Amino acid sequence: MGQPDMKASHLLPAYVGTYILFLYLPVALIPLFSFNDSIQAAFPLQGVTLGWYRILLDTPAIRGALINSLIIAMVAAAIATLTATAIAYLDVFPRPVLSRLVAGLARLPILIPGVIVGIATLILVNLAGFGPSRPAIVIGHVLICLPAAVTVIRARMAAIPRSMAEVASDLGASDWQVLRRAILPLAWSAIGSAFTLSFLTSFDEFIVAYFLAGTDPTLPIYIWSQLRFPKSLPVVMALGSLILLTSVTLAALAEALRRRSKI
Repeated sequence: MGQPDMKASHLLPAYVGTYILFLYLPVALIPLFSFNDSIQAAFPLQGVTLGWYRILLDTPAIRGALINSLIIAMVAAAIATLTATAIAYLDVFPRPVLSRLVAGLARLPILIPGVIVGIATLILVNLAGFGPSRPAIVIGHVLICLPAAVTVIRARMAAIPRSMAEVASDLGASDWQVLRRAILPLAWSAIGSAFTLSFLTSFDEFIVAYFLAGTDPTLPIYIWSQLRFPKSLPVVMALGSLILLTSVTLAALAEALRRRSKI
């Protein structure tokens, strides 16, 4: 009986190692080839260069797409975080009749394919009269970011004793005062984590933005448009390396804030 267990104990680490290698090796190759002095992403490397990064910094279209993505991500993350904070607070503390329904609807977009969200939002903004544009992308990204933001903030607020809100209410505090003076100081790290995750989600999102982008493409859309041109591939990999570094940093920050919220 001991022999099969021993084999299983050896196979599991091998399986996990193979899976991690298969998943992350292609990602690790992107920064490597971004320093390659050749337009071909192939071995052996032709040399080491920073030229692709210099071209990246000198390309106005990339700067425009980056600024567009940053603006959209900041606005969408701010709206999603503020909305998620209100929804989580109402769902945990005052608990009005429709709070659970609203909280459930806020988390529902995570189950809906991005293509459906993009098409539905496109129909909505066309009916509203402003069509594909920055505001349209913001609306779509708020829908995408809201489920994670609500989940993170609600989990933290659910860990706060309800007696704190009840005591504050008994002393005459309004719901707004309870939220501002009793709950938010204890939930700030979770709110910061939700904002960081929402920003990262919006900044990297492609499918919904593809349906809703007008004349100002976001950075992921710009990258996709350049993949058709072989000579642009090294610059795209340099840009992808910077995005990868930023994404990992923001994800680590969000995780640190989430862990801090448990203390």
